[in-house]
Amino acid sequence: MRRLLPLFALALAAPADAAPPRAPFTIVETGQGFETIDAAVQSVRMGTATILIAPGTYHQCTVQAGGVITFKAATPGSVIFEGTTCEGKAAFVLRGQGSTVDGIVFRGMRVADGNGAGIRTEIGDLTVRNATFLDSQEGILGGHPSGQKIVIDHSSFAGLGQCDQSTDCAHAIYLANQGSVTITHSRFERGTGGHYVKLRVPNVTITDDSFDDTRGTKTNYMIDLPEGATGVIARNIFVQGRNKENWTGFVVVGAEARTYPSKGLRVETNEASLAPGESRSPAFVADYSHAPLAIGNNRLGPGVRAFERR
Repeated sequence: MRRLLPLFALALAAPADAAPPRAPFTIVETGQGFETIDAAVQSVRMGTATILIAPGTYHQCTVQAGGVITFKAATPGSVIFEGTTCEGKAAFVLRGQGSTVDGIVFRGMRVADGNGAGIRTEIGDLTVRNATFLDSQEGILGGHPSGQKIVIDHSSFAGLGQCDQSTDCAHAIYLANQGSVTITHSRFERGTGGHYVKLRVPNVTITDDSFDDTRGTKTNYMIDLPEGATGVIARNIFVQGRNKENWTGFVVVGAEARTYPSKGLRVETNEASLAPGESRSPAFVADYSHAPLAIGNNRLGPGVRAFERR
């Protein structure tokens, strides 16, 4: 008959080289672990690294000042950064050579100037995928006067935006650069002020997304291109809710300036409708640029006018 060892004996019998508990932030390329996200980021310096993040809720933030870093959740959706910002800006302040954020949730970001964001991009290209931005003043904010390339894919934005906590509004996404912004296969819902997407960039690609404003409060446009843009807005689904601060347009082009040419901007094969009980008649595309836009084959519900030039 096998004799059972007492617990203390089992502990003594454990191998002397048993691995210690794994740190929550691990540099994939070296296996080095860190207790904080910022310590992991600072270790990269001007190099290239993937930081693998263990499941959990973290009240931490980081500033990336150099290098090319991928921030990757070990399991998409299992990593939450909640309520803590760096430099009074965001959970992740990014000004390295490049950044990728994969599978991470950002929640409850608020700062004194009304622009608390999950991500603040200041320098370098940025790719965001499989990410979620919840119940904050802003989801993704920033940009740089360069040919910055920003790609957002398969991500969700809910409970974002404000126009009553600061002089300027905050939005679910607000980006500016001299390059491009691409937003694909993403969902926007339950906005709490401002626009869902506001872009001051010369070239945009916004495709295969859904904008559900039925539970929005004090919201404005679905897509605002205030200085014009070229590119494509296609295969998106829009539903405009009743509780609007500005209900007059779904997609608005050049409302503030004509900085970027809008000739040939394609707005096609989208679906747009009003939530039940909404009786107003907004324009699907409201154009201030007076450029020849390429608008066609959009499916519009009752009460939605195809186009208005202002």
